[in-house]
Amino acid sequence: MTAITLIEDAATLNSQLASLDLAGRLSLVAGLGGRAVFTTSLGIEDQVITAEIGNHRLPIEVATLQTGRLFPETLALIDETESQYDIKIVRYEPEQADIDAYAEKYGLNGFYESVEARHACCGVRKLKPLARALSGASIWITGLRRGQSANRADTPFAEFDPERNLIKINPLADWDIDVIRAYVANNSVPVNPLHARGYPSIGCEPCTRAIKPGEPERAGRWWWENDEKRECGLHVHEEGAAATQ
Repeated sequence: MTAITLIEDAATLNSQLASLDLAGRLSLVAGLGGRAVFTTSLGIEDQVITAEIGNHRLPIEVATLQTGRLFPETLALIDETESQYDIKIVRYEPEQADIDAYAEKYGLNGFYESVEARHACCGVRKLKPLARALSGASIWITGLRRGQSANRADTPFAEFDPERNLIKINPLADWDIDVIRAYVANNSVPVNPLHARGYPSIGCEPCTRAIKPGEPERAGRWWWENDEKRECGLHVHEEGAAATQ
């Protein structure tokens, strides 16, 4: 399909998804045909989506980027989630050769020293594995929400991803954190115990801290950097990647 067609399809989907509940949104996407992949970080939002996929037995692949630097609590939650919903979460790991090359150039924890080094680490441990996870996919489903940060305030339900030439679906775009928490409580969804310890957004262990009262949800990610638009590069287009990865 051409980029123009995908842009038009994404615009149509964005309108259709707005009027549906979460189950309806995911069912609509699952019925579009082609390979649909949901990438989960095992955060509270992603656990809600996984619960819907598992409970409704939707034909959506569930994948996670097992970076090699995740919290033990996150790793344990992968197994717990698979067991509860009788699903397989496919792990995509970085290549050892890429890790070795990074460590030789920057040092294993060189991401603390410069933004360039941190971008490079995210590239090795997240972006390259993501590329493998999405190879051949026509739909990419994420847990992005408008309330997560100012940088995500305009998140649509559906958008064309020009870097990966697919349609990206954000079915929780309009959900706020209180609705997320209520869903989790009412449906006995397993969540990362770090959330209760002040970690609303959880990534790699060396790059994540608990937030302080009044801080935005993602303030604990790459906390030593000053840029308020800090991202790993998964959810930014190429023209903005240099500033916001």
